[in-house]
Amino acid sequence: MVTNDATILRIKHDVLYEVAKRAWEGTLEETREEIPYQMIPGPQASYRCCIYKEREIIKQRVRLAEGKCPTDRDTNNVVQVINAACEECPIASYLVTDNCRKCMGKACQNSCNFSAISMGANHAYIDPGKCRECGKCAQACPYNAIAHLERPCKKVCPVDAITYDEYGICVIDESKCIQCGACIHSCPFGAIGTKTFMVDIIKLIKAGKRVVAMVAPATEGQFGGNITMGSWKTALKKVGFADMVEVGLGGDMTAAYEAQEWAEAYKEGKKMTTSCCPAFVNMIQKHFPMLLENMSTTVSPMCAVSRMLKSQDPEVVTVFIGPCIAKKSEALDLNIKDNADYVLTFGEIRAMMRAKDVELEPEEYDYQESSVFGKRFGNGGGVANAVLECFKEMGEDIEPKVARCSGGAECKKALLLMKVGRLPEDFIEGMVCVGGCVGGPSKHKTEMEAKKDRDALIKQADGRKVLDNLKNYPMDKFSMHRH
Repeated sequence: MVTNDATILRIKHDVLYEVAKRAWEGTLEETREEIPYQMIPGPQASYRCCIYKEREIIKQRVRLAEGKCPTDRDTNNVVQVINAACEECPIASYLVTDNCRKCMGKACQNSCNFSAISMGANHAYIDPGKCRECGKCAQACPYNAIAHLERPCKKVCPVDAITYDEYGICVIDESKCIQCGACIHSCPFGAIGTKTFMVDIIKLIKAGKRVVAMVAPATEGQFGGNITMGSWKTALKKVGFADMVEVGLGGDMTAAYEAQEWAEAYKEGKKMTTSCCPAFVNMIQKHFPMLLENMSTTVSPMCAVSRMLKSQDPEVVTVFIGPCIAKKSEALDLNIKDNADYVLTFGEIRAMMRAKDVELEPEEYDYQESSVFGKRFGNGGGVANAVLECFKEMGEDIEPKVARCSGGAECKKALLLMKVGRLPEDFIEGMVCVGGCVGGPSKHKTEMEAKKDRDALIKQADGRKVLDNLKNYPMDKFSMHRH
């Protein structure tokens, strides 16, 4: 049974490619039912118990690639469970191992308040139907013979949004889910995925609409030291995009406006948070609504660039490209006007490119629209550094303390401290992905793998300042406030 992560990614990307290819050809409607049979020809199964389950999983992945829910149950969440793939994990959370000596003391049995533990022929047994997963038996066992089998998806969720139904199938509580996407790549069976907007975007390009790509700052270094933003611009135009804009420019815009907010709040003694990470914003909105008045009202870099483009051409269709899943939920937020129309991950845009035989090719570093601080917006601490740079350029004599939170656990801890009035810092930079956007769930390389190439690329950029860089753009033509 080959179920390693490379296999899961290959299947996922093959499905994306097949859907994108048929969408470009205009044959998706007639041929979508062929995809599972083409990818799983049989007669023997390769990954699961049978080819019928494998084909059903492919069928549900095709629906996700079309922007639909895997099953007929439609929800607005972009993160979705592929039910057919989610049934191999153990249902029981606590399990007695062979270390059990069936000792006379029966500490595990005596500690259980739910009569869930009995003694079998060779060792103790935990009845999953009675177990309430309190963990007292594991704590009581003198031999450490009781293992806590926490599912990977549940373990990585920073907001406890994952539960299970009576059949052990993963269920996402959408009232809690911040759509960070951490669960997607944690599942060793590839049972969690995300809706994509590839088909909609392809249709718009084919219809002759002016579709402009907006590429995230975290992109530099992900595909090698010779793949520049110019490389992306050339490739995306070959695909059919009318143009491309570097979202690091939006980082400059966001930093400039957040600096004004932070300066005013600092003088008033008010603590504030950033608002550029959509998963962090979702965390505040769903789990700390009492802190909404402390959240920056400045839009994200993605939204800033989209608003700039729409102020120049109201008919333009804007598409963000990056490693972030939560950006999809931000684009779907109807309360934020003129935001990006669509969001694509690296895997999705590369499937669209491969379907048209377009590759990223090396180019000289001669295309730049943002400052170095805007380029580093995707790094952990990059937002705070850009704001502090703006303070210097504004002539503000301010040296605030900033909690640079990297990962969901750190974000949650800082917000809890702010909630109870015990946060020692003045501001919170919240990045739900460890390392910032460069550590996003749909990254092509890990943060450390990309760091050398990323640093080398950014080092080639000229040293323009944030506010000086913004003088070249019509900042008075659109609003930088979220609502």
